[in-house]
Amino acid sequence: MSAAPAVALDSDSARGIAEHCARVFRQTLGDRLVAAYALGSLAHGGFAPAVSDIDLGLVLEDRREGDEGTIAAVTRELQHTDAAYERLSVFWSSLPALRGNREDGRFPAVDRLDLKISGVLLLGEDVRRDVERPAADTLLTDSVRFALEVLATDAVVAEFHSPASLARDTRRFTKAVLLPLRFLYTGANGEPGSTDDAIDLHLAGFSPVAAELVRAATRARHGRPAPAEQLTELLRADLVPLYLFYIDRCLPRLAPADSDLAQGLTQWRARLLNEPVPVRQPVPAAPRDHRA
Repeated sequence: MSAAPAVALDSDSARGIAEHCARVFRQTLGDRLVAAYALGSLAHGGFAPAVSDIDLGLVLEDRREGDEGTIAAVTRELQHTDAAYERLSVFWSSLPALRGNREDGRFPAVDRLDLKISGVLLLGEDVRRDVERPAADTLLTDSVRFALEVLATDAVVAEFHSPASLARDTRRFTKAVLLPLRFLYTGANGEPGSTDDAIDLHLAGFSPVAAELVRAATRARHGRPAPAEQLTELLRADLVPLYLFYIDRCLPRLAPADSDLAQGLTQWRARLLNEPVPVRQPVPAAPRDHRA
């Protein structure tokens, strides 16, 4: 049995979908939508017709109560338009937050950097000059926090140990294998780069971890997935070592102030290895200042 084929979508069609979605959000948000951008591979290149997301960035005039629910509802409605629209991924924040190098919606640091460097304006006023470039430590901590929230859940860890269903879904398979490489590339270079850039950097290293799995994910990303049975065996052999490699590269780079993230990575590592999970140590409270 082969991995389930993904709906092929060329970059021009994907940009057309992004433009249509931007107009729908303009109808919903009105003049509060300052600008809408194409992000990710639609902006900096390397869009893979079989698997790439349609990344849309929304910049709002301000943040108001109810924005999260409104944007989530419109996103879900758009994603149900047809199979191609299911690949829509929406990032959003207010312009004051982007100027202050923070997010008040859903706009992680690496995506803010992508907006700053490569964002392609779809409608509204170009405000990229006002976006503060995230620092290297922010890129690291933000990506680690994302990985812990999305990839370190019990359900995902269980699927990593029994990956047959993952092997049958081309988009989920490629994301599971290639996301940690994207995180490491950004950490090493201070820029988002493309997925192909991240793959090249990893495979160029000495004795790269999970090389055959990465090559299989690369072929699947470009529309040539191997049979699911073969991918399942590669995942069983190499997916956990690939994530241990990612974790072990991140841990030494975290600052003492990021002890909660370090503990999260350490616990994730133990669960991937089916080892006893280290007890989370409380972070000492800062001494009180009793001066008047």
